[in-house]
Amino acid sequence: MVAERELVGFGVVLESAEHGPEFCLGVLLQSYPPQGGGPAVVNWDWSAVSGYQSLGGTTWGDYTLTGIYDGVTFTMTRPPVPGRQADEDPAAASPDELATPCPEPAGGWRVVDPSRATYESMERTFEAAHSLEGYAGSWMDQSINPASRSHAEGDDLLMNDPTRLIINVMVTGDTAAAEAELRDMWGGALCVSPARYTKAELLHVLHEVQSTPDLLTAGTGRDRVDLEVVYDDGSLQRELDDRFGAGLVVVASALTPYDG
Repeated sequence: MVAERELVGFGVVLESAEHGPEFCLGVLLQSYPPQGGGPAVVNWDWSAVSGYQSLGGTTWGDYTLTGIYDGVTFTMTRPPVPGRQADEDPAAASPDELATPCPEPAGGWRVVDPSRATYESMERTFEAAHSLEGYAGSWMDQSINPASRSHAEGDDLLMNDPTRLIINVMVTGDTAAAEAELRDMWGGALCVSPARYTKAELLHVLHEVQSTPDLLTAGTGRDRVDLEVVYDDGSLQRELDDRFGAGLVVVASALTPYDG
């Protein structure tokens, strides 16, 4: 999408023998040197910046850039800044996708039957969840595990302890019935919460939006489809809201208006 105003974004500027400097805003392959692609950067000069690496004909570094995006190229209007600006970290304000939406039960999250809080029980529970009517998604929440906060030696083993996690399952139907069915095989902490869309519906919509122009990443989140594009001034979000309903597809823009 073309933008006539200054935009700012954080990414990797990468130049190789195959192409000039590009602003890689999406997924970067973690090879060495890394591989990625994005809008061509106009006015770039490696001799005028610091904080970059070079290997085998490829030069790259992390930068915050400000400039004009015409849908193909990014023309810098201000000097690049190495690294991410302190107020330019969208992840800092993002909700925890793995957090448990259910209220904590009386007495806290705990194991109710140790004989059914094993690795085998956990695997069977996740398999059974996929067969539930209206299945919308499932995940593990490790927030009740002290190892998730201590970062001490041996934490990796503790993080795999099935008695110290919450299994989360979302369904569009009867949550009480789904929880009762899963309780037949799982004796650890469990949260079954309501969803608007089934996993199958989310995957169908994901397939429908894969051809979105300037798409960087796409995937299913908690009861929604997440898209990241190079730039959206809000018109793409409105278009997808009209097409699929508000809140089903959530658009994130890698470039945002520069406010000085």
